[in-house]
Amino acid sequence: MTDINYEEFLSDLIKPLVVYPEEVKVKIFSEIDNNITLQVMVSKEDLGRVIGKKGRVANAIRTIAFACGARNGKKLNISIDAF
Repeated sequence: MTDINYEEFLSDLIKPLVVYPEEVKVKIFSEIDNNITLQVMVSKEDLGRVIGKKGRVANAIRTIAFACGARNGKKLNISIDAF
């Protein structure tokens, strides 16, 4: 299978959800073996939109990303923060 650019994938997944899509930044924080830790940075105003009520939107984003990573044998850890 081809390797996926997880930074671009998450960015494309999150940008339609926020008011300030130009401020969405996704970077790989660490990559050890098959474990990849990604950090998603959004505007303070958009943090609630990305997390959602009771964390439902964040859980949905993580579920989609986990499924994508599992297809390539990777385990993704995603942290969502504001700047």
